[in-house]
Amino acid sequence: MLKFPIYFDNQATTPVDPRVLEAMLPYFTERFGNAASRNHRYGWEAEEAVEAARKQVADLIGANPKEIVFTSGATESDNLAIKGAVYMYREKGDHVITALTEHKAVIDTCKRLEKEGFRVTYLPVKPDGLVDLDALRDAITAKTVLITIMAANNEIGVLQPVAEIGAMAKERGVLFHTDAVQAAGKVPFDVNACNAHLASISAHKMYGPKGVGALYVRRRQPRVLLSPIIDGGGHERGMRSGTLNVPGIVGFGKAAELCRLEMAQESARIRALRDRLNAKLHAGLDELHVNGSMEHRLPGNLNISFAYVEGESLLMGINDVAVSSGSACTSASLEPSYVLKALGTGDDLAHSSIRFGLGRFNTEDEVDYVAGKVVAVVRKLREMSPLYEMAKDGVDLAKMEWREH
Repeated sequence: MLKFPIYFDNQATTPVDPRVLEAMLPYFTERFGNAASRNHRYGWEAEEAVEAARKQVADLIGANPKEIVFTSGATESDNLAIKGAVYMYREKGDHVITALTEHKAVIDTCKRLEKEGFRVTYLPVKPDGLVDLDALRDAITAKTVLITIMAANNEIGVLQPVAEIGAMAKERGVLFHTDAVQAAGKVPFDVNACNAHLASISAHKMYGPKGVGALYVRRRQPRVLLSPIIDGGGHERGMRSGTLNVPGIVGFGKAAELCRLEMAQESARIRALRDRLNAKLHAGLDELHVNGSMEHRLPGNLNISFAYVEGESLLMGINDVAVSSGSACTSASLEPSYVLKALGTGDDLAHSSIRFGLGRFNTEDEVDYVAGKVVAVVRKLREMSPLYEMAKDGVDLAKMEWREH
């Protein structure tokens, strides 16, 4: 039995795994202590639970538990990593390197730094979404303090060559931060293998609760220091003050442990579902464009542009399926995705893109239903599109001149 709406938006968030919820529940009621209360059993129990979760999160990414700083989520982790590093090392330099396709939590943080007088290089990406390593190498200067490049893209699922980027940063004595939010728990990600100094992760992208994340901060070779962006009681070794979200952290730890133990099997199953969806869409429709590299990609991500179809109309036609479209609705304008534009995708194709995000709880029956529904709706919309008809008749629409009456 299919349950509607079908959820295919696992890159936006994931449902909490029932095993994660079960681990969290006691910390709302019976074991409700503050992990910073050192004088009684309630506090000790909470602190013990936090330290157990710290180890579970560290084990997922190959870190030492002492290198994990708990935060309110990935946005805070990105802010703490980037601002914390450039403020701490501003005497060494004032230059940051990032990519045009980063998450807004990185892009907007860099824009804020530019207003404060720091210099930021925004690297273009190749048509497959990958950073050009030669362009990165050329961008590094004596004043470069930090390179921040994400491990996996949230829209197109492209996996960046973080091991090569980390090696380059190490060789040049530059700090390397990676937003690993979409990668951790889905594909093998090891902070030592990729020479990361800083890495951001989030619980709600790996079947844990919202409102809790972590920042990996390297402790040796080299020891990385950060200027805190939240001051208070000196929690989290002075890097992030504030009473810890104990139930959330416990859930994060359990979610990380499940991902570590089940990742190999789970990612193979999800990849097979994704490939089944892709094959069925391509079998039923022409003029499809997969955005981003298929080879270097998250197992559960499929981002496709359906030419000659407006993304919003397609979303309305498949309103019993939860997916994301490639244009962000703002009050005044319908702006195509900046990530797709960075790949060189034209506005028309960017507007017609849909991101399918498959996850742990999706089934083959759901894939078959969604594929069938999308094919039917796209065909219907194209029947109403004079542009599709003209393109099929061999008219080169790019050379058409449109006159207003």
